[in-house]
Amino acid sequence: MLPTELLKHRKRGEELIPERLPLDAARLELAATAIGLFQAAIGETQGDLDRRLAEFEGDLPDYRVRRGLAHLLKSKYSTIEIVSPLPPEDLRRRVFSHAAQTIPHPDRTAATLERIALELSRDLAREIHPDLVRDGLYADLQENRRLNQFDAPDPETLLHLYNLSQVQGIFYRASDIVINAYRNVPGQYKLLFRYLKLFGLMCYIEGDADHGFTVTIDGPTSLFKPSTRYGLAIAKLIPALLHVSRWNLAATLHNRDRDSGNWTQGRYSLDSDCGLVSHYPPGKEYDSLLEESFANRWAKLDTPWQLEREVDLVPIPGSVAIPDFRLVHPDGRTILVEIVGYWRPEYLRKKFAQARKIEAGGLTCGFMLAVSERLNLEKAGVRVSDFPVPIVWFKGKLQPKAILEMVERMAKRED
Repeated sequence: MLPTELLKHRKRGEELIPERLPLDAARLELAATAIGLFQAAIGETQGDLDRRLAEFEGDLPDYRVRRGLAHLLKSKYSTIEIVSPLPPEDLRRRVFSHAAQTIPHPDRTAATLERIALELSRDLAREIHPDLVRDGLYADLQENRRLNQFDAPDPETLLHLYNLSQVQGIFYRASDIVINAYRNVPGQYKLLFRYLKLFGLMCYIEGDADHGFTVTIDGPTSLFKPSTRYGLAIAKLIPALLHVSRWNLAATLHNRDRDSGNWTQGRYSLDSDCGLVSHYPPGKEYDSLLEESFANRWAKLDTPWQLEREVDLVPIPGSVAIPDFRLVHPDGRTILVEIVGYWRPEYLRKKFAQARKIEAGGLTCGFMLAVSERLNLEKAGVRVSDFPVPIVWFKGKLQPKAILEMVERMAKRED
């Protein structure tokens, strides 16, 4: 995404309108030129690349557009690394130690570098050239890092990403967002809700799969203290929303006036006919490393219970839930598993309230929670002592054996 200083928005009343570049011949040529600069700089230092980009910007009136394209190419498509035979601080220590053993003189520099290169060639079992030693001494400085890889996009893809990034920047200062997802394919609902969970967004969902859902999201400026990190999480949801076929969105914005410094309120709306293109894949198999690790270790258990990732929507009064996993026994028994590992108090209250609704909704299958011991449930006002569903506690990793033991106890009670 683009940093705030590269966002270009204009006002029309209370409506904030982000700049979007047309995909015409002139803009496509501009994008191709920017891409070509990076391709020509492969193997060069970041300092060299920055000088190329400074010439690309010049003193032209569209310098912010050019800088924005360069920012996206550098942050998303470029691999800029430290190139040194040793960590630069270790290499400096070794070189300076050798140099201190002789009287300083420019003529001895080359001999010192050659001696270090021979030592490193022996220690690392590969040939190290003296030039690599010299360049590696301060390779950790930002301007000395090298562009080692560049996965060039096509110009049209870059322009689509620029336009999407300008829209995403709108949500950095959103105080509330309401999404209406109309009747869609159920899989699209699930994809949207999974992304909501993936980005840890606090939301309330109303509706059903037959008529559609209304998703209300608390924005970063609605929190007790505005959170840039949370604003970025909301912005990251927009490319995921583009995978849903029919929707609209309305957001209330709070922005600081550049001249007066006062906060002003604005509005922004978007819908599924916006023409934006998502760079996200249709979906990820797991929402977190915790879930992925749990699933991988479950596969190694010797148990007839099969772990399934794709869980159907579970209707609850006024909303819907999508548990993280479903355990299925060959005899047809089913148990849903929901993992609660997110710390925000409001999220915890909503999550446990939702779990109570699931249990009270007359499920034809079992339901259990896996809850992190690191959560401050007391601060969130959550009491689990009288909670109606089984709970498995975990610290760092969620252990499959602990879940299996609870599943077997639940199965015995049903028998």
